[in-house]
Amino acid sequence: MYEWSHMQLTQPIRIFPTPEQEQVLWLLSEKCRLLYNFALAERKASWKNGVKGITYTKQQNELPKLKEKYPEYKWVYSKVLQSVLRVLDANYQSFFSLLRNGHQDARPPRFKGKHYFTTMVYNQSGFKLETGKVTFSQFYNAVPLEFAIPEKFSFEDKKVKQVSIYEQQGRYFIAITYEEEEPPYVDNGKYQAIDLGVTKLVTAVNSAGKFFEVKNKRPDKYWTPKTKEIQSRRDRCLRGSNRWNLLNKDLNRIKRKCAHQIKDFLHKVSKKMVENTKANTLIVGELNVKAMPKSKKVPKRMRKGLNRATQNSGFFGMFVQFLTYKSKRGGKRAIEFDERNSTKECYVCGKLHDMKIWDRVMRCDCGNVIDRDRNSAITIMKRYLSQNALWTGYQAFLGNLRHTAKCKTKVSPYGS
Repeated sequence: MYEWSHMQLTQPIRIFPTPEQEQVLWLLSEKCRLLYNFALAERKASWKNGVKGITYTKQQNELPKLKEKYPEYKWVYSKVLQSVLRVLDANYQSFFSLLRNGHQDARPPRFKGKHYFTTMVYNQSGFKLETGKVTFSQFYNAVPLEFAIPEKFSFEDKKVKQVSIYEQQGRYFIAITYEEEEPPYVDNGKYQAIDLGVTKLVTAVNSAGKFFEVKNKRPDKYWTPKTKEIQSRRDRCLRGSNRWNLLNKDLNRIKRKCAHQIKDFLHKVSKKMVENTKANTLIVGELNVKAMPKSKKVPKRMRKGLNRATQNSGFFGMFVQFLTYKSKRGGKRAIEFDERNSTKECYVCGKLHDMKIWDRVMRCDCGNVIDRDRNSAITIMKRYLSQNALWTGYQAFLGNLRHTAKCKTKVSPYGS
């Protein structure tokens, strides 16, 4: 018998607060923002004076004293204030982790400005979910924080872990995090290795030696010139004027549309890959996205475009995230595997080549001539099978690869 485990999923839902509710939300958010800044200032002062012991636990234990001194903090639900300190602590942990790993450009957390809407997290309590509505606790006035949600989102049969309220470009959303049963994973002896790239988002090869490729649509290339034009026009206007507000609204709309198109494309590709493969194990090349544009082998004239393709658009990070959770929901596994030098290493003889970023074809002295992305996918598959002592699958893969070397590539319609 297989034991069913649980996975956490988050469902964002847009809400439409009344002017009175919006005023309360911003007031509660302001108290959370001030708490974040006060706690950050305390940590910075202790760091400067060499004082140790300013931790999340210490700052959380001081919340009752803070409420006695400043009674307005009692307006905010207690777990929401605790989540603010927890976020600050997580930001510091991330900062120290980057420093330990040698990232010289790592920067400590910064103070939040007065126009910043702090995400309010209600963890396990302080909210009530019913059919068609959600209610939050607040102690400022008699205005109820009750919002309607579509009836298609039913969480009665799910274990809700937390509910968050956040704002994006004047729109308000709630994010409901809940648990869902995860089907048991069974290794069926079939695998698929995936190499990620800028031109071709996905180059995959399965155990049968068949290739699958998806061209990267790059909707950001279409929207970037429009974004620059409107931003240039906006910056020539007086900030806060009617024209500035109008152009800023158009700029936010374009950025939002670009982000939605990217997410839609990645959702479709990841879903198609999980549903249309018989392999229960998907091996994804692990990329260091931050280091890619900074490589000395990348010419300076190409770094800006590579940085936009790898980081600003979020193609790689979001795709791996979508592929991982969709695989779990389907009873499969997406495993990130070290792909270091997989593009440079000839999969036939193992020789390392000096491959420039514009070299799209590998030509080896052993006679191997192959697309660099296909070579990388094959190398990832070989390394995974050999390092996990899956010798039967390793030999079968090499045999299938020889028989299908001259077959046509299957290209996804999402890349056309």
